[in-house]
Amino acid sequence: MSALALRGLRKAFGDVTAVDGIDLEVRAGECFGLLGPNGAGKTTTIEICEGLTEPDGGDVEVLGRRWRDGEHALRERLGIQLQDTQLSEKITVAETLALFRSFYAQARTVDEVIAMVQLEEKRHARVGTLSGGQKQRLALACALVGDPELIFLDEPTTGLDPQARRQLWELIEGFRASGRTILLTTHYMDEAERLCDRVAIMDHGRVIALGTPRALIAEIIAEQLVEFSAAGGGVDDGALRALPGVAAVRAQDGAWQLEVKELHRAVPALLGELQRQGVALSRLSTHSATLEDVFVKLTGRHLRDE
Repeated sequence: MSALALRGLRKAFGDVTAVDGIDLEVRAGECFGLLGPNGAGKTTTIEICEGLTEPDGGDVEVLGRRWRDGEHALRERLGIQLQDTQLSEKITVAETLALFRSFYAQARTVDEVIAMVQLEEKRHARVGTLSGGQKQRLALACALVGDPELIFLDEPTTGLDPQARRQLWELIEGFRASGRTILLTTHYMDEAERLCDRVAIMDHGRVIALGTPRALIAEIIAEQLVEFSAAGGGVDDGALRALPGVAAVRAQDGAWQLEVKELHRAVPALLGELQRQGVALSRLSTHSATLEDVFVKLTGRHLRDE
């Protein structure tokens, strides 16, 4: 069953095409991630799904309905946390949630939602006195107060410190465990790998890869990466490609990256080959492949490139 279905979705702003013919399906009960750098079209896509932006073409079905067929009834079933949620700083946490609760015919109690996001000690604090992480938890509480079936989270942890990010992750995981559906945009790859059942990687308004995080890594890139820099350069790339266990070689700005399937064979062979070529290493590291590595291979850019 689909919680969200996009078919041929398009949106342009003047001469700039933000969303270029997207087809996507988000299954009920999954956490689905939209990944990509700034300008990839993530926020425009999610705003169309939320009914905040009108598409130029294509079809959007949310929880089996279309926005034109009953906007009010549909909004009762959704929770939305915007990329930058602006809340009144003069009222308290409890007053803020009471206000948002009033927008729904049926909703969780203020006490219940405050407990969910662990803001009991800040119940009577004015919003303007909260830390960045506490404001993000309050924004999430506002999205959850209507007890939604589907929640949209647009880069919910951007700008937070590591501890605040992990606290928010735990809240999102709890919502997901209750069987609800989440559409999450992010350009933090550790976040996507931890939270998302499936992800779509976007670039220039198009979906360029789709699948589970592990499946995408296995399909597009080898399991391990070896990266090194050499003093003076002059490395024979062809010889590196011929090494046992090496699947691919990329060179950029005086550094080399090798995709390897058998680390225990590739590293000794690499060291031997560099010694044979008379190349002195200045840096050598290995790591398991990630979604960041997948994106770099697909686009030549890092996910957090502006």
